[in-house]
Amino acid sequence: MMNGTNPMDVFLSKCRQRNLKITPQRTAVFSALADAEDHPSADAVYQKVKKEFPNISFDTVNRTLIVFSEIGLAEVVEGQGDPRRFDPRMENHHHFYCVTCGKITDFFSEELDKIEIPTQIEQDFTVISKRMVLKGYCTDCRK
Repeated sequence: MMNGTNPMDVFLSKCRQRNLKITPQRTAVFSALADAEDHPSADAVYQKVKKEFPNISFDTVNRTLIVFSEIGLAEVVEGQGDPRRFDPRMENHHHFYCVTCGKITDFFSEELDKIEIPTQIEQDFTVISKRMVLKGYCTDCRK
């Protein structure tokens, strides 16, 4: 998740910095997200967490994921008309989105990292990060 740093240590640190209670439910949501490799939706995280906490609501999981994105524990992945999806990987990386199956795959590229922000964008906006999203067909769907 975070360049060799223990994800749970990062979770605990971010929660303490923001004075968020470290509850068993919040910890379970974070663990489900951190263990995921597929940029899960809130529903996918909810389905996993409710096995451990049957009384947890979808709304609680969704709001928790949004808080995680606000405090730097996750990012909301670019939507393609699908439900919002979350990415626990905070280091600089890019995405490939399959237009057939909806799978989002992480990839790293120093060349893309070095792309300059157009002057007009820098004049009109304050850029805080950049991520390339490529769209096409994954290996399975291409067959």
